[in-house]
Amino acid sequence: MAYITARKQVAGYGSAHTGTAQHWRVTISSVALVVLVPLFVFTFGFALGEPWPEVVAYYSRPFPALVAALTLSVGWWHFAKGVHVLITDYTRGMSRKVLIIVTHILSYAAALASLYAIARLAL
Repeated sequence: MAYITARKQVAGYGSAHTGTAQHWRVTISSVALVVLVPLFVFTFGFALGEPWPEVVAYYSRPFPALVAALTLSVGWWHFAKGVHVLITDYTRGMSRKVLIIVTHILSYAAALASLYAIARLAL
């Protein structure tokens, strides 16, 4: 019977050297969202409950359209990276790969649909 130390059991499972960079990217996007979400709520509040032609006229202005586009794109990117971390922490094997691919496709598709909707309103 071989005696395997705890250090020998974890050999080869060292750091991937990418956790810090990923953490900083998510931290920066969360700080951006701290600024963008109140701006979005403030600008969206003016259009809430208004008739369709007034909403289109409001989002035809550059500031509300830009705030909405930035908030949604950064938000969906932040969502994709956060779910990626959750999946890598709690799943293993092929299901991890499939879930990461599916969530990234869904979040980027939702971001593109959001940006398309804002572009249709603004233009």
